[in-house]
Amino acid sequence: MTKKLSKGKNITIDVKRNEGFEEYYYKVFGPRWEALRESLLLPPEHVPYNTGLLKPYIMDRASILAASSLRLPTSGLILDACAAPGGKSLVLASLMNNDTKLLCNEVSSNRRRRLINVLDEHLDAEKRSQINVSGFNAASMGGKKSEQKRFDAILLDSPCSSERHIINNPNLYAKWQGGRPRYLAQRQWSLLSAAFLLLANERSLVYSTCALSPEENDGPVSRLLSKYAGEIELDMPDFVEGEVTKYGRIILPDTSGGIGPMYIARFWKL
Repeated sequence: MTKKLSKGKNITIDVKRNEGFEEYYYKVFGPRWEALRESLLLPPEHVPYNTGLLKPYIMDRASILAASSLRLPTSGLILDACAAPGGKSLVLASLMNNDTKLLCNEVSSNRRRRLINVLDEHLDAEKRSQINVSGFNAASMGGKKSEQKRFDAILLDSPCSSERHIINNPNLYAKWQGGRPRYLAQRQWSLLSAAFLLLANERSLVYSTCALSPEENDGPVSRLLSKYAGEIELDMPDFVEGEVTKYGRIILPDTSGGIGPMYIARFWKL
């Protein structure tokens, strides 16, 4: 495996090829996989986001597109369901007005501490006062009648395969197994269906992942549209970066200048 460092130097890491991983993604992308694979090995193209912040936050531009795709209400409560490390929360905070509150949720206590630090370091006192942080299991909240239709917009940036991270970590790459996307897709479905129940009517929901696998991207979206047919509809993202999938857009680094991967689907609850 050859990697290019930020200063342009190449290094070679001796990693045994995980044939299951390679075969899985070749089936998804065909001959394109080799070029996409090489782009994933390069350092990601991050940019400073500083709109309304005390200091810039360095993040993937595709993540900015995901967060800014959410249609924000003029008032009410927004949920960032899986908020850590906090970049997308900062984007939402910078775009919402003074009559809006934001709940940043992260079930992991370690990641939640990092999230709180990011919010504290980048937001002024007035904006920070509009934001609370919680640690509930977002996948189970939709089942509670008292919580249903609680939020006026929801961003669900779901835990996913994160293949760019895997392919750059020899230990994770060696351990990858073919059941991983299927397992994660079940978790994503639980999160997405709960988000639907937590969302008020006539409100916006964005589902995003940094996964390559269609099982984790269009897969859960297809289930949502099927189960709640007549109660929710697709609201395709406005940006032009990336390429169209059946239900959303996916930004891939081999054709988008190094940004991504990022899958984004947007919905409007009727």
